[in-house]
Amino acid sequence: MTVILIDGPSGSGKTALAERMRAGWVGGDHPTVVHLDDIYPGWDGLEAASAQLVTELLEPLRAGRPAGWRRWDWAADTAAEWHGVDPAHPLIVEGCGAMSRRAVALADLCVWVEADEVERKRRALERDGELYAREWERWDAQWRAFVARAQPRAAATFVVPT
Repeated sequence: MTVILIDGPSGSGKTALAERMRAGWVGGDHPTVVHLDDIYPGWDGLEAASAQLVTELLEPLRAGRPAGWRRWDWAADTAAEWHGVDPAHPLIVEGCGAMSRRAVALADLCVWVEADEVERKRRALERDGELYAREWERWDAQWRAFVARAQPRAAATFVVPT
């Protein structure tokens, strides 16, 4: 199984890159794409989702055990249904916090996506609207703490400017 992690700041183009990779995948075995946006347990959940990625998805996959992730229901503010991941297919995981040190050790390819700060904020707020605008600083503080600790850009196989 091939595991690709895509990380970078909010609004940098991670989701678009993951979708382009899946669409352009050669052969019939198209990858499963997991979006960390579906896993974060609320606005303070970057670290929790990053840990869940390792313990519930990547480590079990590498060990040949059942693996998956639990969706976070943002509207109900609670954990929702479980999504199993088939180990027979390649896996692309994208989102802020995807490239923790533990996750990088379990991946085959790590891609860091970056964009100008003004442009990425514009994209993120255009995509997610007023709700995200109110939470931007809260989320960005978590993001910056993760980057300072994990140094994901330094672990990247490729850096993609968008």
